[in-house]
Amino acid sequence: MSTQALHAPPTEQLSSRNFNRLAEFIHGYSGIKMPANKRTMLEGRLRRRMRATRIGNVNDYCRYLFDDDGLEAEVVHLIDAVTTNKTEFFREPAHFDFLINKGLAEIAAAGRREIKVWSAACSTGAEPYTLAMVLDEFCGADRRLDYSILCTDICTEVLGQAVSGVFSEPMIEPVSMTRRQRYVMRAKDQSRGQVRIIPELRAKLTFARLNLMDDAYPVDADMDIIFCRNILIYFDKVTQAKVLNGLCRHLRPGGYLFLGHSESIVGLDLPVRQIANTVFQRR
Repeated sequence: MSTQALHAPPTEQLSSRNFNRLAEFIHGYSGIKMPANKRTMLEGRLRRRMRATRIGNVNDYCRYLFDDDGLEAEVVHLIDAVTTNKTEFFREPAHFDFLINKGLAEIAAAGRREIKVWSAACSTGAEPYTLAMVLDEFCGADRRLDYSILCTDICTEVLGQAVSGVFSEPMIEPVSMTRRQRYVMRAKDQSRGQVRIIPELRAKLTFARLNLMDDAYPVDADMDIIFCRNILIYFDKVTQAKVLNGLCRHLRPGGYLFLGHSESIVGLDLPVRQIANTVFQRR
């Protein structure tokens, strides 16, 4: 990397050409739309990454990516920098109410002895750990039942956080006190304000990096439940159709697909029928 790149002024703004190059690559690689009104946001996130690379400004960073063959080494970090990872426990609680009141019983009634779940955009882990609490309660009432949860995300940074099972105390406020007492451990040093999911629950989750834009997913084809919530809003219709059809190929007939409450499959040809608000069943 050039000396000029290391010492260029940090205030240089991202050029239109480089923004377009970044937006095109990010969309092609991850499916995430990067419209012009995201330019300032993108530049800010890249500046945080640039501190690690010791590159002086965003345009030199783009030259490193696209002109100096740095993209292969940097792509995971680039995607980590631009992805949004908002999550919380029991987010959109109607979905978990559906599983508790209807979905899990129907899966068990179909003769399934291991309930297989995939959290396809798991972020820092609040969603799959919520699912684990719900499934542990359900399967605990019948020793013939077991469950497993596959947790994937494109962002390696959040996957690392999710594997640890460590959260700030405010994060677990949506979890009932009964569930906290059963599934959450407090740090010995309570001034740290952290909690950790118990090891028995963490052991039921498997984590892996996966790009939903890939043509094929290394995932079992008989999932009972797939959660893919609040990620489709970042995709255009063509990408939504590709991703959802790919997910459906891993959902067994009768299995359930959950999307975010602000997401829709209107206009998409998918092998599912809607049975509740943003809950779909594989035909």
